[in-house]
Amino acid sequence: MGNGQMLRVSKVEEWLHRAPTRPDMSTHGNCVIIRSGENYEGKQGVSLTTGISHQSAGAQRLCLHLVMIPPGTRGMPHFHAGHESAIYTVSGETEVWHGDGLVQRTMVRAGDFMYVPPGTPHLPVNRGRVMSVSVVARTDPDEQESVVILELPRHLSNLLSLPVAIQE
Repeated sequence: MGNGQMLRVSKVEEWLHRAPTRPDMSTHGNCVIIRSGENYEGKQGVSLTTGISHQSAGAQRLCLHLVMIPPGTRGMPHFHAGHESAIYTVSGETEVWHGDGLVQRTMVRAGDFMYVPPGTPHLPVNRGRVMSVSVVARTDPDEQESVVILELPRHLSNLLSLPVAIQE
């Protein structure tokens, strides 16, 4: 992908619309292939695409999936108890509020990596015009068990006007 080329969202969306398949462990030895296409709602208010986890592949110490945040929406303030996360932004731009009290603000753009230490509160916001798509790796193979939802701090009350990406 040299010469300034970027992965287009349409390519990612094409991958996401493939029919989901179950892992076939008999033909891949100890390796498991997970085909993209099955989405689920995360506790943190964003849409997740099934990737590698304990449930999908038998992973023991990691989870890897896509996180999608539509334009003009946000996630829920949360942290992952005892687990660190690594994020690579494929497309779009996300405003991330993070740290104690969610007082730090960082803009994460396509091509950026972000590390979130264990137990660090964070809140993704997509104020842009395109879907924000990120690849997220976490040391929590059970995907959602370590997610702890927090209340939106008073200084971010203006974010209440943005809908949560996924409503339960």
